[in-house]
Amino acid sequence: MAFIDELKIKAKAGDGGNGIVSWLRLRNLAKGGPAGGDGGRGGDIFFKATRDLSALAKYTGNPIFTAERGGDGRKFSKEGKNGDDLFIEVPIGSRITSLADNSEFSLLKEGEIMRVLKGGKGGFGNEHFKSSRNISPEEQTDGHKGEEGEFLIELELLVDLGFVGLPSAGKSTLLNTLTSSHAKVGAYPFTTLEPSLGVFHKYILADIPGLIEGAAEGKGLGHKFLRHIKRTKALAHLVSFEYEDMVEEYKKIRKELEKYSPQLIEKKELIVLSKSDLVSDQKAQKIKTQFEKEFKNPVVLMSIINDEQMEAFAKVLSNFLAKV
Repeated sequence: MAFIDELKIKAKAGDGGNGIVSWLRLRNLAKGGPAGGDGGRGGDIFFKATRDLSALAKYTGNPIFTAERGGDGRKFSKEGKNGDDLFIEVPIGSRITSLADNSEFSLLKEGEIMRVLKGGKGGFGNEHFKSSRNISPEEQTDGHKGEEGEFLIELELLVDLGFVGLPSAGKSTLLNTLTSSHAKVGAYPFTTLEPSLGVFHKYILADIPGLIEGAAEGKGLGHKFLRHIKRTKALAHLVSFEYEDMVEEYKKIRKELEKYSPQLIEKKELIVLSKSDLVSDQKAQKIKTQFEKEFKNPVVLMSIINDEQMEAFAKVLSNFLAKV
């Protein structure tokens, strides 16, 4: 199922059931006392967090939700059935905004729920209006309308480590190698059009789509996916040996992260110098040393086709994640 991380929906809580006019039929009397029951309340609308990251995809065809209406009152003073509540499942990490007033909340734990719309109250049956002055009331009231509204659901992934870097830095290939997630790869810009996830030991890793200069202002695909980095515990920043000035390319992405949210550059970060097989061992070590001197974050060399480096990288990554 496709990965959908943003969806606008319409929702309506159930209307309350109507009260009814009814009479208790007694032997030898044409009409006894009032016995019309009240209507049931309408169902409420809730959002519920699930681990299913593809949960939003099943709503794209018809993003309109209506909770069940309350049942009408019944004879013999019986209340109508309450309408069933409706639970809209959204992935953990979803931020939900009410478009009526721009209020928002987030669901961060599995099973966490939030009621957003209340069902309408049921109307009164004629028994409700009985009094010493009105022993045979003919009145009844209809149920109240359920609340309705529009909501924007935006998913911000909750992962342990997010791979960031310029397009074609090797993030998808690395994720595939570490986790066998089979993210799409190719030698062209914006290889990854949506975040891909995988599990490395007990840790959840995410390949964040390639960023470009200007991403924080909405250029390219970067801005759409920058929000997925906000709740990521740590970052692995891939810088490819394909680039002539690797330090400058690294700084570009750091600048985009800071412009989008200053908190992003405060996250723990592992600098991964990727595709080291493209240069000599001597040059690779020289650039690694340059990064270590200029930046405070740990640095590691990595090449997918070098088994020894991949084994060493996996150990570094495991130790890094254990300290996050």
